[in-house]
Amino acid sequence: MSTHFYDEIGHPYSSARTTEPRIAQRIWAALGVARTVLNAGAGTGSYEPADRDVTAVEPSAVMRAQRKGDAAPCIAASAEALPFPDGSFDAAMAVLSDHHWQDPIARLREMQRVAKRVVVFQWDNVLSQRFWLVRDYLPEFARLAAAQPGLQARADAIGARMESVPIPWDCVDGFFHAYWRRPEAYLNDRVRAGTSVWARVGETVERRAITALSCDLASGQWHRRNADLLELHEAELGARLLIADNRR
Repeated sequence: MSTHFYDEIGHPYSSARTTEPRIAQRIWAALGVARTVLNAGAGTGSYEPADRDVTAVEPSAVMRAQRKGDAAPCIAASAEALPFPDGSFDAAMAVLSDHHWQDPIARLREMQRVAKRVVVFQWDNVLSQRFWLVRDYLPEFARLAAAQPGLQARADAIGARMESVPIPWDCVDGFFHAYWRRPEAYLNDRVRAGTSVWARVGETVERRAITALSCDLASGQWHRRNADLLELHEAELGARLLIADNRR
């Protein structure tokens, strides 16, 4: 996906997307003892650990412009060709960004080239149907996800292990799955503007899905279909951490 994609849709990200502390703790723990960290596809700077020496890489000018004044220094570059020598960092991280890369496996290997450890937070697209929003309203997104290399293939390519990351019901980061127990949130235009999924499926599909969800909420159908979710404090929706140590 081109840099221009986020230059077009990325304006609301600094308000809609923020660091969820419970997920951040998992990511930062996975970084281990790394002192120098590269954040590839860094966006507005969420999940960058404040107690480490972080260098960010982000190709979109719109996303870079939303980084806070005290955020890590950010270089205008792509994960496809990182402008660093081999082994420049203790760790390289990517948070919910590698699904936009045209060749995610090649770029994960590029991260592995410049760092001793690679940590990636991402969704397993094989499990996309676990999420009711995809299963019942957005089958188009499931087809888009299936076109990408599966997370297991990505993990195998860099020798990574995978760890499950449950999503808390009150997640403060407004990514696509965040409101799994708060379905009314998806009716909010600002919420939907904070995730790329809706732009990827297009306005016609978005309108159809939101109309159907609105009707099901009004009739009580959504609550009847998903009553078991309302008692959960966290859900296993396919979020994973990939953790790989350099094999060279």
